[in-house]
Amino acid sequence: MTAHTTPESALPVGEVSRLIGGWIDRLGAVWVEGQITQLSRRPGAGVVFLTLRDPSYDISVSVTCYRQVFDAVADVVREGARVVVLAKPEWYAPRGQLSLRASEIKPVGVGELLARLEMLKKSLAAEGLFAAGRKKPLPFLPHRVGLVCGRASAAERDVLENARHRWPAVAFEVRNVAVQGVHAVTQVVQAVRELDELDAVDVIVVARGGGSVEDLLPFSDEQLVRAVAACRTPVVSAIGHEPDSPLLDLVADVRASTPTDAAKKVVPDVGEEYERVRLLRDRARRCVEALVEREERGLAHALARPSMEDPHRMVDERADHVAALLDRGRRCLGHLLDRASSELTHTHARVVALSPAATLKRGYAVLQRADGHAVRDPGEVAADEVLRARVAEGEFSVRVDGRSGVQADA
Repeated sequence: MTAHTTPESALPVGEVSRLIGGWIDRLGAVWVEGQITQLSRRPGAGVVFLTLRDPSYDISVSVTCYRQVFDAVADVVREGARVVVLAKPEWYAPRGQLSLRASEIKPVGVGELLARLEMLKKSLAAEGLFAAGRKKPLPFLPHRVGLVCGRASAAERDVLENARHRWPAVAFEVRNVAVQGVHAVTQVVQAVRELDELDAVDVIVVARGGGSVEDLLPFSDEQLVRAVAACRTPVVSAIGHEPDSPLLDLVADVRASTPTDAAKKVVPDVGEEYERVRLLRDRARRCVEALVEREERGLAHALARPSMEDPHRMVDERADHVAALLDRGRRCLGHLLDRASSELTHTHARVVALSPAATLKRGYAVLQRADGHAVRDPGEVAADEVLRARVAEGEFSVRVDGRSGVQADA
């Protein structure tokens, strides 16, 4: 039950420790897996002291067991080995310390480790962490390369020397970490995350030399795999040799068979690039020269044509034809004008001959009433009516005589 306390009725430290011990005593024995980081077998002592650490997290717990329990596996268990123990939690009240009392210890064999890795591999693959679609391409020429490796290791030397030999101007951001043992996972994960946060780092290389299956286990840890999958910077895995294949190789954007191969994949070779540039430059020069030569030949062929050699020749050849057409046009136009003039003269003569003025010139006159109506019948006029008479040279008034016809007025 929960202890009810107040500032006035606080529990002594011993009572609190006793209560904690009571709660822990209620827990049964559990199987616990971890990696042995410290092993103390004091001569003559009947108890063996162990420190069991979680390889993925910075958590450890003390384990004690009787000598006969440990002697059963003493030939195969040493510091750094992975084991599973059947232990019951114990609380040491005087020091307020929690420990595990082991009653059975079993080493985790290579076969069992590989089986667990295969199960983890299938689980992560089902999440899509190994999918090719999520892998990022490497930059052609990184300005700064992040390197995670062991301190003064052969892997570090291989990557640095080969990369600088291929491209001397490349810069590195190196993080030296433990690459095996209980601290490897946490240190590698921290280094990868630090490099991923640096904007100046264009690519990250995680490198380690060869080793046994147990030595390479940190690079198959789920925490490291997920940390690499979450990186926004491309990651290159260069773990062990060609046959080695930790899970880091599957989640990384590029897998290199060795640290030396990683240097070749990360930076280009300056000699090869110079040769490629030279070949491209020569190819471009040949293309330009071929184009210029082709255009020169085309221009020469164009200039060799008669129209280009003597541009006025065609005009001169057509000048006589143009002159003949011009003369023909003038003659045709003259004939048309002459015929039109003749037709106009004839028409004018007919008009003149048929015009009233010509009739008047022959002595005829036209009588018009006051409203301008021409008189055609004597019955149309009345006696003493004044009419207007039009003749060829003018007009004058006349009066109708009722007895004898029309009488002219002065």
